[in-house]
Amino acid sequence: MAFTDVEVKEAREAVIAKAEAADLFRLGLIYSTDHEDRGPDMIEAHKWFNLAALLGSKPAQAYRSELTMEMSTGDVTLAQRAARGWLAENRKKVAAKQAA
Repeated sequence: MAFTDVEVKEAREAVIAKAEAADLFRLGLIYSTDHEDRGPDMIEAHKWFNLAALLGSKPAQAYRSELTMEMSTGDVTLAQRAARGWLAENRKKVAAKQAA
């Protein structure tokens, strides 16, 4: 399943605006399938699933777990670093969602 440029743009804008688990999960789905006709980007997908799982998404937890089994240890480490980087930049948004 390939996502259109409009769907990718909408998902990114939603994450920037509100950083909700469903939007983070959607980006995970986008990157785990066919993004921009380059095939899946497992590192980016893992990053977004990891962040969605942090906000309580059970499906994201399951997808992240599946990806982890398919990825090298080095790639998982890169994905976790990317998630921590995003989290550091967006800590206020995430804290607001966790408090709600």
